[in-house]
Amino acid sequence: MPFLTQRAYWKLLYFEFYILCRNFSGLHSKVRHFPLRDIAPSPDTIESVSAAVDIACVWYWKEVLCLQRSAVTACLLKQCGVKAEMVIGAQQMPFKAHAWVEVAGRVVNDKPYAPETYVILDRC
Repeated sequence: MPFLTQRAYWKLLYFEFYILCRNFSGLHSKVRHFPLRDIAPSPDTIESVSAAVDIACVWYWKEVLCLQRSAVTACLLKQCGVKAEMVIGAQQMPFKAHAWVEVAGRVVNDKPYAPETYVILDRC
């Protein structure tokens, strides 16, 4: 778990640069094209990755927003052989945008009702 948490922390830093430069299309492209490793994930992979990202977010030097956290989670899951999707949604009134990760249609890093609260704009 410590190694996975370190990887999560470094990925938070990596995606920080996309956010600082306001390069949201680059971040989106990086997550969309991140390669899915051809390995069989262990049964607890999703929980382990989610926990590692949560711990890395606690130790991160600033508040981690949903887009950065979801990008990291999706990429780490793909690296571990899990077919994960980062989902971006928005609601109209009051306007809010949000990002979360789904595996086989199940939300893995947020509240399970997130898809019901937001209109899905994209999956990557």
